[in-house]
Amino acid sequence: MTATAGRSYRALFSAPGAAAFCIAGFVARLPIAMVGIGIVTMFSQLRGDYGLGGALSAVFALAYAALTPLVSRAVDRHGQYRVLPAAAAISAAATVAMLAAVRLGAPTALLFLCAIPAGLMPTIGAMVRARWTELYRGTDRLRTAFALEAVIDEMCFIVGPVLSVGLSVALFPEAGPLLGAVLLLVGTVALAVQRRTEPPVQAVASGRRDAASDRPRRGTLLSPVLIALTAVMVAMGTIFGVIDVVGVAFTADRDAPGAATFVLALFATGSAVSGLVFGARHVAAPLTRQLLVATAAVAVLLWPLLLAGTVPALAALYLLAGITISPTMIVTMSLVERVVPAERLTEGITWTVTGLGVGVAAGSALVGQVIDRSGTSAGIGVALAAGLIGCALAAGIRIRTRLT
Repeated sequence: MTATAGRSYRALFSAPGAAAFCIAGFVARLPIAMVGIGIVTMFSQLRGDYGLGGALSAVFALAYAALTPLVSRAVDRHGQYRVLPAAAAISAAATVAMLAAVRLGAPTALLFLCAIPAGLMPTIGAMVRARWTELYRGTDRLRTAFALEAVIDEMCFIVGPVLSVGLSVALFPEAGPLLGAVLLLVGTVALAVQRRTEPPVQAVASGRRDAASDRPRRGTLLSPVLIALTAVMVAMGTIFGVIDVVGVAFTADRDAPGAATFVLALFATGSAVSGLVFGARHVAAPLTRQLLVATAAVAVLLWPLLLAGTVPALAALYLLAGITISPTMIVTMSLVERVVPAERLTEGITWTVTGLGVGVAAGSALVGQVIDRSGTSAGIGVALAAGLIGCALAAGIRIRTRLT
């Protein structure tokens, strides 16, 4: 990363309180990558059962997808300080109750009942992005802030699972998800009490259209453009899920299972570095054109993965494919900020972030079945299909905004 880019990121933290809410947000969002995998690991340690752990983790993920937009809607109406601690407390308490029920041998139905309110976990990435937007709306620094958040999201999805699984194996089976519950509560409260940078609650305004070119209509939250942007993030999440499972399966097939961590780290590194560089640059092209180019690059750079025959080749191609991911996420978030009504920004961002999580879960589940039946090349085909769908959606957004 260049010195100019470094200065761009340092400048973000010149605003009072920016560093504090960024750190609190990192702590509070780690649990979303810890609890699900921690549940599976816990059951494997206690009972040698992956099926029930996977089903419980899936219920948690579905509950999260359904409930977290409601939390964000409440935040937009009442503020982060009033909503986030209560939501985090309910989620953490339900998670701890579920862990206790497993340890005490409670009926399986009770475990699933606990998994549902555990999904009330706030989407912290949306809360932090809303704070950055309040600080830097209408400036180039907002793009840089969104780039930083995209990298932090990836760090969480790398660090969280490793931390959760490692603790559950090294200490006791419930250690991973238990730490996730603690971090959620501590980090969320630490974020919520920072009132100085909290976005103010805004009165609901009627829909209006920006006169500037390439700025889609602001009006109802679930506009066709926002729905399409959420679908783009589902496609990106599906690619994430496929990349993780394919990396593990490919290295295992070649008797090098330990290389999976290195291969996946290269994919994340490529994405992180490109995101930091892209976020520090000023690009004059309209955001919808940027999104189309970024998603097209994703689709194109996934194809060479089919040619990988060795682990080193896969690692190099993962690094190459990774450079397209963060720019796509950055542009998507920038478009969300343009599209949704300002008074419902947190909820709008939450839909896209939730779409990413749903895509990861769906991609992991689908590609596992495909690889079992047809091998890793067919698994890569799932990622290719998701990339093409994302590109088609971006083209649709571009066409729609040029016609409205």
